Amino acid sequence: MVKEGDPVPDVRLEGAEGKPVSPADFKGQKLVVYFYPKDDTSGCTSEAKAFTALADEFRNAGTWILGVSKDNAKSHAKFTAKYDLKVPLASDPDGSVCEAFGTWVEKSMYGRKYMGIERATFLVDRDGVVKRVWRKVKVAGHAEDVLAAARELP
Repeated sequence: MVKEGDPVPDVRLEGAEGKPVSPADFKGQKLVVYFYPKDDTSGCTSEAKAFTALADEFRNAGTWILGVSKDNAKSHAKFTAKYDLKVPLASDPDGSVCEAFGTWVEKSMYGRKYMGIERATFLVDRDGVVKRVWRKVKVAGHAEDVLAAARELP
């Protein structure tokens, strides 16, 4: 499980059009990696739209944003187009990246236990060190909190 002060895991994701993407690709820049359960569900849509609304402000703060779920690139493309999202989304089809970050967790709904992605966000500094971790994220106001933290980093 990734904690504050840890180096960002050296992992590979499937980016847009199947092109590989890694947190290491952003070395020298600040990066927000946010994990969400599923494309086009209410909470995940709200979160993606909130990060999109602040995308220019994140860019002005020298910070890239990368959303991650297990959905495939085709699903991400449809989700992005439907809501005109301005943040790139990446796929973790085998769940290895979720495992590396500690976001693949046991969940419970209506008394039924199952495994799923915990909504979590990681702020990585220019040297590839995780500076802030938000787990069990509540969507309302979260993107604004992450932006404030990103602005505090040099």
